[in-house]
Amino acid sequence: MKHKYKILMWGSLLSVLALGLFSCEDYLEKEPESIVSEEVAFSNFTNFQGYIEEIYNCIPDKEKKYWTTSWNWGDDELFNLEGSWHMTNQVDIGNFWAWQNNAGTWLDDDNANPTSTNKFDHGLWAHAWYCIRKANIGLANLDKLTSASQEEKDIIAGQLYFFRAWWHFEMIQYFGGLPYIEEALPSGEKLTLPRLSYQECADKAGADLRKAADLLPIDWDKTAVGKNTLGKNQLRANKIMALGYLGKNYLWAASPLMKNGAETGGANTYNYDEEYARKAADALGELLDLVESGATQYSLVDFDYEDIYNHKKTKDASSKYSDMFYTSGQNWLMPGSTEAIFRGPSTDYNGSNWNTAKTFGPKVKGLVEHDNIIHHPTANYVKNYGMANGLPIDDPNSGFDPEYPFKDRDPRFYHDIVFDGFKYVNATMPADMEYLRHTGLATGGTMRNPADGSRTGYLIQKLVPHTANKYDGIYNWSGNLHTYLPYMRLGDIYTMYAEACAAFGGATGKSANFSKTAEEALNTLRDRVGAGHVDAAYTSSASKFLDEVRRERAVELSFEGFRFNDLQRWLLLTEYPYNVKTSQEFDRVESSDFYEDNDPKDARVANFREEVILTRQFGVKHYWFPLKISDASMYPEFTQNPGW
Repeated sequence: MKHKYKILMWGSLLSVLALGLFSCEDYLEKEPESIVSEEVAFSNFTNFQGYIEEIYNCIPDKEKKYWTTSWNWGDDELFNLEGSWHMTNQVDIGNFWAWQNNAGTWLDDDNANPTSTNKFDHGLWAHAWYCIRKANIGLANLDKLTSASQEEKDIIAGQLYFFRAWWHFEMIQYFGGLPYIEEALPSGEKLTLPRLSYQECADKAGADLRKAADLLPIDWDKTAVGKNTLGKNQLRANKIMALGYLGKNYLWAASPLMKNGAETGGANTYNYDEEYARKAADALGELLDLVESGATQYSLVDFDYEDIYNHKKTKDASSKYSDMFYTSGQNWLMPGSTEAIFRGPSTDYNGSNWNTAKTFGPKVKGLVEHDNIIHHPTANYVKNYGMANGLPIDDPNSGFDPEYPFKDRDPRFYHDIVFDGFKYVNATMPADMEYLRHTGLATGGTMRNPADGSRTGYLIQKLVPHTANKYDGIYNWSGNLHTYLPYMRLGDIYTMYAEACAAFGGATGKSANFSKTAEEALNTLRDRVGAGHVDAAYTSSASKFLDEVRRERAVELSFEGFRFNDLQRWLLLTEYPYNVKTSQEFDRVESSDFYEDNDPKDARVANFREEVILTRQFGVKHYWFPLKISDASMYPEFTQNPGW
């Protein structure tokens, strides 16, 4: 069985050989790749599945793409000064060309290799065209799958339709409408395929995803096919993944940017295409009905913490929120728990320790080792974390007190954000390092040097625990630390369902196939973490409720790589306050001894205020990334994005 699984993973029966992966031109048309006859390569399930497995191998790992990398390009994150070459900073200065050949971003890769298991060798643009071609070749050869059951034929076809749509969708999020390739184009023919509109692409992707949802099983482990790889099927495309992306695809098509076109001013930020929004709600409602009826292997993970700062769950909790993003002490178990829906492979477990794990904490005096690169949450983004009562902090009834700014916040604030006075190191430290045990994030504090500390007054520990430091050593081999960011999870589905329903029906909007309203879907997530429900002041107006949906999405999905696309599709990327990045400035009032004996959220501060670090000077052209010049020069119909 082990040998058989290796065959499935490598797809060696139909090698696509050493074809360079540098532009879409390389894979829109190619000479036949097969070194084995099609009759043999596609004749049975094992061979055909081996062919498909290479597509899974191509899915980029956003977090571990390079030694240090970035994936948050909205208003949510900032790098320290040495990270100026990273895509996050390049986006800040308007240099959207930087996505090309940038080792630190998963969008591209100069040395992309579909057969490699090295996380550094996978990028979206190169692999997308390659995998779309593979999917089309597979679909063209379904008739050769003669030695297979109907279940096997359906699963093969379903995966091919899913991946043809998935790779197209991931590209059009960043580049807008592209040619939607539905056949393996023959070599030698002149290319004339036009760029479609975003919504035209969404229609074609939607048709493929609907086919995939109808063909694929909910759980491979419960099929005759899946029993051959029992326990190894969690990452394989299934009905829930297809429904999730079907809904996401239609919600994006419904969004203000896709309906109204790129524009500044924000006047159309609530102007959705209601027809697409209803389609999105129906797909997501179908998914959520299956989940809540117990028909799937997916469920929301628990948020029951005995010690939230150290992500230590209660004894009664069967899972924990942080398990979606990292695991430790679990023999390198892949993160995701019961909530992650779509993930790629993450075979280099220890790569977490040399990449992601050392890029979130302060580098003062080597407290966190390795490269001097730090992901910082912006103060403007942290404001999205409202109060425990469910109200935004700027609501006059929220109870927010600038003298006690860390008190009574949404529970996710304490899970995700490291703030002043937080006990960062639990283990024994040298006497001359003790001053760094508790974070000094006030203005002029011990960890506020912009070179090796926090530029913003906060740090992140949602994706990597604060114990990833020199003394607690969770990133050492013995810690078994494994990090991975899912592309889609159940919390994402609830927020998208709420947004889709709100786009045509406000807080009471709902799909025809799921019992919950938009408001109830949001409250499901707030119930999970113990935060207050959406207040009545935000449910009477469709726009006010959408603001709460967007804030909930910002908090629930913080730092997971969705914010840029959200601001983009909402036509807010260019608009204040979403175009600024700020720091949190304040003075400590309490003595250092206070933090030794008290919860840091109870600390009193003075002069609590925000200061602007930078303002992003964006225009209409920044709503889409530029295409590679070599690709946009292939033929007249494959045009460059406006303004680039």
